[in-house]
Formats: sequence, structure tokens, C-alpha cells
Amino acid sequence: MYSILGLLLFILFVCSSATPFSSIGSRRSILREVSDNNKSDHPDYAVELNSTNFDDVLKDTPDTYAVVEFFAHWCPACRNYKPHYEKVARLFNGPDAVHPGIILMTRVDCASRINTKLCDKFSVGHYPMLFWGHPSKFVGGSWEPKQEKSDLRVIDDARTADLLLNWINLKLGSSFGLDDSKFETEYLSSNISDPGQIVKAIYDVEEATSTAFDIILEHKMIKPETRASLIKFLQLLVAHHPSRRCRKGSAELLVSFDDLYPTDFWSNNEQEADKGSVSNLKICGKDVPRGYWTFCRGSKNDTRGFSCGLWVLLHSLSVRIEDGESQFAFNATCDFVRNFFICEECRQHFYKMCSSVSSTFNKAHDYALWLWSTHNKVNERLSKEESSLGTGDPNFPKTIWPPKQLCPSCYLGHDHRNNKIEWNQDEVYKFLVTYYGKTITSLYNKDKIVGNNGTDRAIEDLVVEASNAIVVPLGAALAIAVASCAFGALACYWRSHQKSRKYFHHLHSLNNI
Repeated sequence: MYSILGLLLFILFVCSSATPFSSIGSRRSILREVSDNNKSDHPDYAVELNSTNFDDVLKDTPDTYAVVEFFAHWCPACRNYKPHYEKVARLFNGPDAVHPGIILMTRVDCASRINTKLCDKFSVGHYPMLFWGHPSKFVGGSWEPKQEKSDLRVIDDARTADLLLNWINLKLGSSFGLDDSKFETEYLSSNISDPGQIVKAIYDVEEATSTAFDIILEHKMIKPETRASLIKFLQLLVAHHPSRRCRKGSAELLVSFDDLYPTDFWSNNEQEADKGSVSNLKICGKDVPRGYWTFCRGSKNDTRGFSCGLWVLLHSLSVRIEDGESQFAFNATCDFVRNFFICEECRQHFYKMCSSVSSTFNKAHDYALWLWSTHNKVNERLSKEESSLGTGDPNFPKTIWPPKQLCPSCYLGHDHRNNKIEWNQDEVYKFLVTYYGKTITSLYNKDKIVGNNGTDRAIEDLVVEASNAIVVPLGAALAIAVASCAFGALACYWRSHQKSRKYFHHLHSLNNI
């Protein structure tokens, strides 16, 4: 009996003793969870690079300069330095950058095996090690300690955020501060007074194109009734997008479109099957940092940006088409906005103006002026709404375009009775062609990113006449840009696997691209 009683007491002791340990373990778990929740979930401002994207990112960035930090994740000094580096990167990187478009702040982890050869190329001898230079000089580049002349500089004394920013200020003759908290326009002149500012819009056009297609995929807007309108707009981008890499990306999506979205795609239950393939198709290239709105950057985070970039894209397309393509461009643009611009009120207003057009466009001149006039009507309407509600951008109020400062010859006079400007439309068209055509690509031509005379002067047009594709008028046949040997191989591969379909080929000139 005593033995039984003793056993019972032992069991009771064990159970009672287990309770506090269990409680302690539970409390520790809760504390860990609270601690994890208190960690900042803000992504790093500095862009993490590796050997697979190093050249592509630095080649395609719109920033004028770059800083590359070579570090090792196991290095205590590197971990302690990261907050300092991030304080400076906050000023220049990301959608909320205080001073965008000037310096791309990046880092490379040399402790990762994939980056061993890359770090060796730059003779990384200690961690962290910082380099400064124009982004293009890093591409395919290297650095040697005893090298007499080099386009890259080692930043020697940058142990703290203050020291790093002081080094940058001395290099640029600038006065950036770690406490800078809002966008200043000292490096971005007024769009109204400086016609040369439009050259930076080429990057905004790329971002607007990428954003538009991200929205289309995210909201699953490709449907049987919208499929044809997207194909038409892609054809327009392939032939006339001002960015070479956007033309190439649009072409790759277009040639893969039947495989990604066949006409029976919506009738089966496996609509997610090609989601990965679609997400891998970056319309203007991959691994390029976004969120840099330069020409289209507003003084507030919620103004300008995407809508401005989209308007610049549409104007750029309108002045690059030929006469025989004007009606096709009009239809493609109107249908694209109607089906894929996610702001409901905006697209309804735009399509209403499209529907009011009763005659056919036979001249590129007429279509470009219609789009210009339509944009001014939109600005006039929004200006009144934003003025009454106080929702506009105080530094970039909606205005009639172009202002007299940019094009004095566009103005004939002012009808004071009706409060209307009398325009010289021929001069307006000349201005649009120069501003949104030649000038917008001048920076890209300088950087050899838009294209070259040998590649884009004459290209082959691949317009599908298969039963499941749209029929394109002969006068509006648009070209798929063969921007590289790699893409040429892709096009050949595609054609070889489409024997059951009908194609016609047509040479199309892309002058002034």
C-alpha cells in the first residue's frame, strides 16, 4: 500500500514540476514571436547584386553614378556597417528616394560562392570594400590595386554614414544630408522651363510600361474579350516603343502569346499552369531597379508617376508611327486604355473621347494632334477638380501643354471671349515630334541602349494571320524588333514550330528609333 502511495506521490510531483517548465517554454515562444514581430520588415534600400545580374543591373540603371559594396555576411564589421550604408542608400534608392536618379547603391556578398569570381575581378582584399564609378564602368570591368589609371575609385574613408556621405558630397560638389526627408528639385529642373528634361523620361516610359503589364497580370485582366486588344497594343510597342529593351520584351511576349494564352485557355481548369512563364516575361527587361520616376516624379508620393509615364509613352508612340498606321495606333491605344487601365473613371472619360471621333485617321499628323488635344482636355478637367479638392501636386499643377516657354511658335493668340488658345497646329506637331520623338531618345542613344543604325534600320515583320490571332490591315503591319542575335534565334525557333499557321512577311523601317 505504501509503495502504491509513493508511486502516486511521485507522479503528482512530476506533473506539478512539468507545469512551470512548460509555461516557461510557452512564454519564451511568445517572447520570440513578439521579438520577431518587432523586427523591421522594411526591405533594404541598397540593391543586392550577384554574378548573374551584376552587369545587367548596372548597365540598365538610369542613375548617373554607382557605389558597390563588397562584403561578407559572416563578417561582424560588415553587419555593423550595414545600418550606416543603408542610411545613405535611403537617400538615393527606391520609390521614396529623396534624391533619385543620381547614385545607385548596391552590395555584393563575397561569401556566397556564386560571387567568388566577381569579387576576384575587383581584387577585394578586405571587407567591407566600397567602389565608386559610372555604372557602365562596372560592366565587364575589373580593378587592380596597382592599376595606374582606372575609371573606378575605391572609397577609402567611409566607416560611418556621415563619412560616406561627406565623401560623396566632395566628389559631386553637392550638399546632401542624412536628414534630408523630402524630394528636392535642385537636380531636376522644372519640366516647363527646361525642354532637355524630357530625355530622362525614357526611364519613366520603361517603368510605366513595366507597371502597366504588372497590373494586367496581377489583376488577371487578359480574358477572351480583351485578348485581341492586348495583341494589337503589343504590336504597336514592338514597332515603335522608344526603348529598345521594351521593344525586345514586347516581341518576346508577342511570339509566345499563343502558347501562354491559347484561345481555349479560359475553357479548361488549368489556367494557372503558365503563371510562372508569364511572370518570367519582363516586358522591359529583368533585374532592373524600378521606382525612380525622374521626369515624372511628383513633389508628393501619390502624384504623377505612373499616369505621367503612361501619357509620355502614348505621345512617344504617336509621333513615331507612319501615316498608314495612324488608325491602327488609334484603335490599339483606345482599346488598351478601355480594357487595361485600372482607374475606372479615367478610362471611361478617355474612351468617351475615343468614341466621339467620327472620321478615320489617315495621317500620323492628325492622330498625334488628336492625342495632344485629348491630353489637354483631360488636364483641363482634372485641373478644376484638383483645384477645388486640393488633391493636385502643388509643384506640378495640371496645365495646357506645351507652355509658351517651350514652344512660342505654337501660339497664334488668345480668344479672350471664349478663353481659348489659338494654336498653330503645324508648329505643335513639329514640337511633339522633336520633344517626344528625337529628344526623348537622345540620352539612350548616347548610352547605346536604344539601338544602333545596324540593328533597327530594317527588320522583319511577323504578323500572325492564324485563326486565333487578330487580322492586321496591310497599311498598319507592325514590326517585331530583332534587337539581338539571341532574339533572332528565338524568332527563328518560333517560326519553325508554327508550320500549321499562316504568316506573311514584310520589311518595315524604324527610322529615328
